[in-house]
Amino acid sequence: MPQPEGQELHEIRARRESLRERYLRPGQPTTVRGIHHLALICRDVEETIEFYQGLLGFPLVELVENRDYAGSSHFFFDIGNRNLLGFFDFPGHDHPPFAETIGGVQHLAISVSAEMFDAAKKKLDDAGISYLGPDRGVEDSVYFRDPNGVGLELYQERLGVFNGTTLLD
Repeated sequence: MPQPEGQELHEIRARRESLRERYLRPGQPTTVRGIHHLALICRDVEETIEFYQGLLGFPLVELVENRDYAGSSHFFFDIGNRNLLGFFDFPGHDHPPFAETIGGVQHLAISVSAEMFDAAKKKLDDAGISYLGPDRGVEDSVYFRDPNGVGLELYQERLGVFNGTTLLD
């Protein structure tokens, strides 16, 4: 995708700085407790379980029928810190392939320790799954896609920290 240049890029950066000055509220208390779960759509339940539990080591903690769509599964993985990653399938419904678009998931960044980062890269290599990083100037991240096309980032950064800066205590 073409990136902005010249005057257009200058205006975009100025707009971002204006938004930062106007809206940033570090330290202000939030009105919620956190994300209970993120719900994504998968094409195949077993393939998704094998990827997230088998390859990445996220324990499957629930698998039930979706209350809103007969035959559909709703299932959850433990992704640490009392957070859940959920999926639905919709048998008989023809979904288009994944597309990176407005309102879609660009990627899910998951915090991992240095040991888990190295182990995950080895598992990705052994499984023949290609990834970007840590060669893009960011030595603590790798980016890849799950079987459904969802972008994932394994990020060697503590929760609440971004690029070495503590955003949340």
